[in-house]
Amino acid sequence: MKKQELIHLHGLLAEVGNYFEAENSTEIDFDEYESLGVRPTSIHKSKTDHKAAVFAMANAITSEMTEAEADDKVAAKAD
Repeated sequence: MKKQELIHLHGLLAEVGNYFEAENSTEIDFDEYESLGVRPTSIHKSKTDHKAAVFAMANAITSEMTEAEADDKVAAKAD
């Protein structure tokens, strides 16, 4: 993947995270991501930095989605 594509993916993941937080009235724990200091607008950062940021952000988002899914209660009923 090229650096420009990683930056684009980075920006898209940021939008997904924002959307998930807004729709579920929750905050995603982005501590690992924020510790990297790389944002989608940080075009001067290296490809490796953006790749690490993408993985950290994706992990945070999927972890929160998994927790939210586990918290959902399913009503017991027969078909």
